[in-house]
Amino acid sequence: MNEMSDRENPSIADLHERAHLIRTDMGGADKVKQMRADEDRTIREHIDGLLDPESFREIGTFARSLRPEDRDRTPGDGKIGGHGTIDGRPVAVFGDDITVLRGSSSTVGSRKEYRLYQRALAMGIPIVHFGETGGGRIPDIMGAEGISEPGDLFTMASRRHQVPMATAIVGQSFGGSSFLSGMSDFVVMTRGSCLAVTSPRVFEVATGETITFEKVGGVDVHARTTGQIDLGVDTDKEAYAAIRRWLSYLPANAHQRPPRGVRPTAIEPDPDLTALVPSRRTRGYDMRKVVARICDAESVFEVQPQYGRSVVCALARIDGFSVGVVANNPMYHAGVLDPETCHKVVRLMTVCDAFNLPVIFLVDVPGFMVGRKVEHDRILHWGMRMMQALQLASTPTLTVCLRKAFGMAWQAMNGSMMPAYGVYAWPGAEIGFMDPEVGVNVAFGSKLARIENPEARELERQRLIAEVAEGTSPYEAAGTMRIDEIIDPADTRVILAEDLNRLANRPLPPPEQRPLAWWPSC
Repeated sequence: MNEMSDRENPSIADLHERAHLIRTDMGGADKVKQMRADEDRTIREHIDGLLDPESFREIGTFARSLRPEDRDRTPGDGKIGGHGTIDGRPVAVFGDDITVLRGSSSTVGSRKEYRLYQRALAMGIPIVHFGETGGGRIPDIMGAEGISEPGDLFTMASRRHQVPMATAIVGQSFGGSSFLSGMSDFVVMTRGSCLAVTSPRVFEVATGETITFEKVGGVDVHARTTGQIDLGVDTDKEAYAAIRRWLSYLPANAHQRPPRGVRPTAIEPDPDLTALVPSRRTRGYDMRKVVARICDAESVFEVQPQYGRSVVCALARIDGFSVGVVANNPMYHAGVLDPETCHKVVRLMTVCDAFNLPVIFLVDVPGFMVGRKVEHDRILHWGMRMMQALQLASTPTLTVCLRKAFGMAWQAMNGSMMPAYGVYAWPGAEIGFMDPEVGVNVAFGSKLARIENPEARELERQRLIAEVAEGTSPYEAAGTMRIDEIIDPADTRVILAEDLNRLANRPLPPPEQRPLAWWPSC
């Protein structure tokens, strides 16, 4: 036969040569070499570090700038992406190539990102984004009228949680990559990187303010103050591991049930659980230890651990079932609800509702935080937003009151008369309108002040507290069906596992019938 083999075909050889050059040299072999000398990773190395070995298939290899003068120096046009697998499950992945004009957002590069977004929605697979862009590329994104055109960037805001989306901030991120992180369901950020709308250099030019990258948008700022990330880590490898783990709890898309993990050999009563919770309501303890004990071993993955610390939010497993966990933590501010904790809970509830994870509430709450600061920080807005999230949720919820629940915070933590599929309480729990001590001081303060003898005053105060406390007994709540059952604390894990097994048979409402699932998760 006279036909040339594929290896001898000039056009095929040219294809492989072109692709190899683009993928190896990227925006310049010298730039790649310098990054490795500085121990920085290229976007291709980030993608390879995240995905299963040899699973990446690129889309848009031959993209380049629309501007003729930039075509030869913009291989990939600053964005790299394609498809691969994580633990054998398919994902779409893309990110910024800082070897090409600092990974700046451009018309063709943004077109590539949007194309991968479209494919992910059509295929029903998660999206992972690596953010490290220097911002928008001028004049590439300027229209004929001199107006910035973000292309299809903000169309991604209409995702409606059809598929999970995670972002890793792995360098200095401004503009487009920061915007995408704000649209994501999970954001992990490596120490030394910066997440902001604009660079501190722009601040200085525009306002004269001088500020470091770390102070404007470093890990500690977002982990502790803004809540704009879910996890701060020290290394890129930790970021990859965090995304892989987060995805392991979720289905590929909103139409599916979450994958069930390995089931423990047995779910047994735990008589030592109560030792973690002091009986005295004013004593602090670390709720994270209780959560770890109730959930499957090594399965708890806490999100936003340094933000709104009086509430623990996590993904976890109970009897292999993926669940969300919301739990007051009396170790911090007595476990109160404030604007930050409400924001944190709403974010977790939105993600769990979108991807069909039941949510477990573990309650030990003295109430909402009070004072001028929280009022100015919009506690009314965030408290009611949390209430709305609970009422709109389609995913099942289960609630256990461990020690106390006072005021409207009991409803906000999915207690009596809220849409929980099971509401339980431990026998020593107190459930009422107000902490008995606080209630007595408010209602009878002036009466007590008229008792001149200090000892007699204290005796009367204690009598009144005991009288009010009788009404907070869980048996009072159980007697009027404000709770479903008072349970032995040792059986908490067993009861939750049994309920989750029953709930596994529930029909899933279609995504369009889940209003909370359409809420922004930021």
